[in-house]
Amino acid sequence: MLKVVLDTNIFVSSFFGGIPREIINYWKVGKITLCISQVIIEEYLEVLNRLGLKNEDEIKNLTKLFAEGYNSVFTAKTPKLEIVKDDPDDNKFLECAVALDCKIIISGDKHLKDIGKYIDIKIISPREFIEYINNS
Repeated sequence: MLKVVLDTNIFVSSFFGGIPREIINYWKVGKITLCISQVIIEEYLEVLNRLGLKNEDEIKNLTKLFAEGYNSVFTAKTPKLEIVKDDPDDNKFLECAVALDCKIIISGDKHLKDIGKYIDIKIISPREFIEYINNS
């Protein structure tokens, strides 16, 4: 199964529909495996809380899916990378991908997208991912 790391902007945008929601739906139906780490989950939840979405049933359901390991792989240990110089906080997505041998990071973040590729890990937009998965 195809493993992906989702940048926080994609995960949060999925609550508002569009292509990010399609990507989350692929995860829910088992078409993709989500690669996550503790710091990524914490950032997902922190941003959702900051946006005032903390009491939504959807967040409870997603948290439950993470806790159960639903179509996801989790790493507790990641390498320390310093690839994203302009926004070092974004390194956590590359670190997770490296730790879990994941080849795709889906992001709309300029700092990550400017890198484009790290070793054999592609950093692609949600639209590029949908085109990729529909043509696979």
